[in-house]
Amino acid sequence: MSGHSKWSSIKHKKGITDARRGKVFSKLIKEITVAARTGGGDPSGNPRLRTAILAAKSENMPKDNIERAIKKGTGELEGVNYEESIYEGYGPGGAAVLIESVTDNKNRAVADIRHIFSKCGGNLGENGCVFWMFDSKGYIDVEKKAVDEDKLMEIAIEAGAEDVREDNNSFEIITEPNDFEAVKTAINNASIPYVMAEITMLPQTMLELKGKEAEQMIKLMETLEDCDDVQKVYTNADIPDELVGG
Repeated sequence: MSGHSKWSSIKHKKGITDARRGKVFSKLIKEITVAARTGGGDPSGNPRLRTAILAAKSENMPKDNIERAIKKGTGELEGVNYEESIYEGYGPGGAAVLIESVTDNKNRAVADIRHIFSKCGGNLGENGCVFWMFDSKGYIDVEKKAVDEDKLMEIAIEAGAEDVREDNNSFEIITEPNDFEAVKTAINNASIPYVMAEITMLPQTMLELKGKEAEQMIKLMETLEDCDDVQKVYTNADIPDELVGG
């Protein structure tokens, strides 16, 4: 898991079981609802909502579900009042962990997250303890077999990408958040398929974990992501590919 923490793209490549799809839908609906509440229900003028809808469509979420989530966010339908929070902590081996939470009960969320950390060999930290280790970036993961490197580099950089880097079987396109949509559009227009595309938090440096610590870290990440109040989890842990099936 070199380069950026490839957690999301590895899971995406491995596919998703039916048992987890309901949980994924729940998180996507929360994101659409919050995006519509904070930026309005028109995706053409709300980049966050536009990204959330695309993510939902990529998971084959029915159009009705998406439209209901938008209307709950704008107040056209009655819905739950979700609050957004960031939690920070340390996993096994001192790896940094950053968590985005969307919940209707912050007391429950923080209690559950603290319990998960303690159960999996980590600890919840103070606000600001690891946030500084991450940068908000656009991230597009393209499989090497899907495109010529020079062609991809030319298209991405011309569209405003910050960097295109090689990582095992993928090319990683990195952008500033404001340039993400333009670069993704250019990739789409060139008919280049990608594994995933999202605004994410990239660690500035990686911390290599091995053996038991790496296994504990995987358990921590998976347990956090199974928590209903957790939307996304980021880490600077560099975990051997064979442990995560990458």
